[in-house]
Amino acid sequence: MAEYIIDEAREEREIKARFNELMDACRALKPLSHDEETQITRAFQIAKKAHDGTRRKSGEPYIFHPLAVALIAVKEVGLGPIAAICALLHDVVEDTDITLDELRIVFGDRVAAIVDGVTKIDDVMVMQQAESKQAENYRKILLSMCNDAYVIFLKLCDRLHNMRTLDSMRDTKKLIIASETSYLYIPLAHRLGLYSIKTELEELVMRYTNPEKYAEIAAKIAAKSPTAEKLRECIYHPVCDLLDEAGYKYTIKTRIKSVYSCWKKIENKHVDFDEIYDLFAMRIVLHGVPREHEKEECFKVYALITGKFPPNPTRFRDWINHPKNNGYESLQTTVMTPEGVWVEVQIRTERMDTIAEKGMAAHFLYKEAHPEEEVENSPVEEWLMQIRTSLENSDKSALDLVEEFKESLYTKEIYLFTPQGKNIILPSRSTVLDFAFAIHSDLGLHCIGAKVNARPVAIGHRLHTGDQVQILTSKKTLPQPDWLDQCHTPRAKDAIKDFLRQQKKEYVGEGQRRLLGYYNKLHLKDNRQNFGQMKRFFNQKSDVDLYYDLAVGNITERQVAECFGKARPEPQMFFLDKYKDVTTPFLLDKEYENYPTETAQCCKPVPGDQVVGIVQDGKIMVHRTNCHVAMDEMANHENHTVRAKWRPGEQLSLLTGISLTAIDSKGLLQEITRHISDELDLNMRAITLEASEGVARGIIMLYVNDVESINGLVEKLKAIDGVEDVHRI
Repeated sequence: MAEYIIDEAREEREIKARFNELMDACRALKPLSHDEETQITRAFQIAKKAHDGTRRKSGEPYIFHPLAVALIAVKEVGLGPIAAICALLHDVVEDTDITLDELRIVFGDRVAAIVDGVTKIDDVMVMQQAESKQAENYRKILLSMCNDAYVIFLKLCDRLHNMRTLDSMRDTKKLIIASETSYLYIPLAHRLGLYSIKTELEELVMRYTNPEKYAEIAAKIAAKSPTAEKLRECIYHPVCDLLDEAGYKYTIKTRIKSVYSCWKKIENKHVDFDEIYDLFAMRIVLHGVPREHEKEECFKVYALITGKFPPNPTRFRDWINHPKNNGYESLQTTVMTPEGVWVEVQIRTERMDTIAEKGMAAHFLYKEAHPEEEVENSPVEEWLMQIRTSLENSDKSALDLVEEFKESLYTKEIYLFTPQGKNIILPSRSTVLDFAFAIHSDLGLHCIGAKVNARPVAIGHRLHTGDQVQILTSKKTLPQPDWLDQCHTPRAKDAIKDFLRQQKKEYVGEGQRRLLGYYNKLHLKDNRQNFGQMKRFFNQKSDVDLYYDLAVGNITERQVAECFGKARPEPQMFFLDKYKDVTTPFLLDKEYENYPTETAQCCKPVPGDQVVGIVQDGKIMVHRTNCHVAMDEMANHENHTVRAKWRPGEQLSLLTGISLTAIDSKGLLQEITRHISDELDLNMRAITLEASEGVARGIIMLYVNDVESINGLVEKLKAIDGVEDVHRI
């Protein structure tokens, strides 16, 4: 990254130009009232003065950032004056002396509430070591989002600009911010239908967590540009002729699949880049179609396209009759061009395109622009209300709440019916028990099973769209701990946990008595600090759970002594070779250089992989930077992240794995082992190869010295006749 040169006169001109661009973007959305113009200008002046003298890591004046966030909110998401004001002010409470009360006096309650929602928690009261400050911030954002959706829209705009300007950060900070983005913000963008933001965030995360693979796929996409031009000739112009002849007003957009989307398809489908058949896409947007005729006209265009170009029957998606839960509507098909290339075609109207591009922001903007109309709550608003109830009425830790919330972001829905024909919508994978609690808590607490489509089934039976469910109950039946494994919805799990917790409360007195006795024997004080240390040590989520385990003997006096370092050491058997002086193969941050290191088994890094260290149980676990386990840990525990690099010149032999799929044939195993042992001289630890219906699938575990060795092996195995897929695991 080029060094930033400070030139205050140039910067003043740039600040003014960027503010004028913001005002023009606001006016382009809708005519601004005098009060709106004044308030936006006032917000800019306050932010500029508050951030005066402060610079970003890149060296730029800090005011560049809130201006950029405001411009993204207005120009790219389509939000209005309120969003511009809040974006300009979004960091002043967190980073300057300005208070929320001062903002409330000048701009009103809503602006103050939104700015508060996007402001990070400064000091979490009684923050325990085992908890995550990042998760507490996520929880605050989610609660604020449920009160006003503008909070999350602005957080996404803020995160997008931070990701666009990440180069100036140190390496570990890049990984932490990218991991947070992948952990929460990308799923939120998906759920809110902000697909353009989601796609760009995915691309940026991959650039920083998996740079080599990003560069490799980007180069392959660039090499496809000539093909894209040929496709314009063989499909774009013929489609225009079809639409012109039918009298449609339209626009057509074309695109090549993003780097991240290609990588996901390669990873999930185990295909080569050249086998991605929806690399190219065309979007047809119909103009001037009345709402009542949208479905009819989209299907007419679909008939025109598929009449000219053969469609892939397995790739048809009707999101018009069955919109996605974030409001997305479109017809999608994949057709074959005369060039022999598959092209994905999307057909939608202007209204549908606005929702697809702006997501739920379009819905909220419409409601604000037409306050006189009674507009029904969208599915996302209903979802937000459910999330708010769950967040506010829970004693779970912030980490557990955020994990539970994340599960709801990508969850598909199923449509079920009561015996009376009432429609019940539940997440996919829901069971009879989930259905029972969705009807009424008493029905769930006494559920013994159900009749699904008139057939008796157990409480854990998984339901499917269209099922009719009649719940069977018994007053003698009450929830058991294993019921938690028989359900999936937060409502069912919370109700079962509440019931079990009420039962455990009967043991609190006995648990308190035993703990006081242990404290006296160990000469410890009975205070919240010691109690909190015990909760962390025994990994207990609530006071009741800890007292219960003490009361029933699950936690003994010796274990309490171990918690406070007062237990006498037990005799141990020592193995001398375990304590040989071994130099770590990694270079770590100075404060961690004496920690023992271990390569993580979840991702099995080898020399040449980009790596990061995670502090765990007094040692450094070294992961690949794109490992999901490491990314989740960085997203929630920034202080556990350690810079790590392979020590130059270190010769190591590390265990890793290869997955292989091939057409079964005589001599296949011998050919594979010949390449591994004879040609590449690699040491195999284990190989499994099973054949079924003519297809052989196997896993090979072997020791390699570096990433080049494993990449070379992958290429060698791919060259064997009949081998369909080889990839590292």
